[in-house]
Amino acid sequence: MYKPVVMAVSSVSGGGKTAVARALKARVSSAEILSFDNYDFPGSPSDVVQWVKEGTDYNRWNLKPLAEDLNLLIKDVHSPEYIILDYPFSYKHDVIKGYIDFSIYIDTPLDIAMARRLTRDYSVETSSEILSALRFYLEYGREAYVEMENTIKSDADLIVDGTLPIADLVNSILLELEIES
Repeated sequence: MYKPVVMAVSSVSGGGKTAVARALKARVSSAEILSFDNYDFPGSPSDVVQWVKEGTDYNRWNLKPLAEDLNLLIKDVHSPEYIILDYPFSYKHDVIKGYIDFSIYIDTPLDIAMARRLTRDYSVETSSEILSALRFYLEYGREAYVEMENTIKSDADLIVDGTLPIADLVNSILLELEIES
């Protein structure tokens, strides 16, 4: 029995993780996505800003539910050839890093990531709610984004330009991994 290739797709929030993961799955004949955002992680930091101020110990995140699903998918007799982790931490979490064969970081400028987040998460909000989100980002949240740029980006096997169209990003990833689509 073969072991599926597990690739992690990481970036800051709004950086394109989910879009790239979905586009990769659409281009690869045998792939499944496990998305960090689809899980609850009991006991994990509830305040990301405070977690960053305390030193960003990635192992404080209880990723057991994700690890269990990843393990089940790998051991399944009908497992796909590729498992795509839509996952922000790359190799930084001790439990998950042992599963990852290849880590991709989408290097998206912070202004573009913020614009994407606002259009995605605040499309029906009032202007005062949008301004409040921007103030929070400037006062507190930006530090978490910079942390990701400093630690997750440098940890990746491949860094791709997040300003490029999704199709171009996927093409460069498939080329790097020598995956035929």
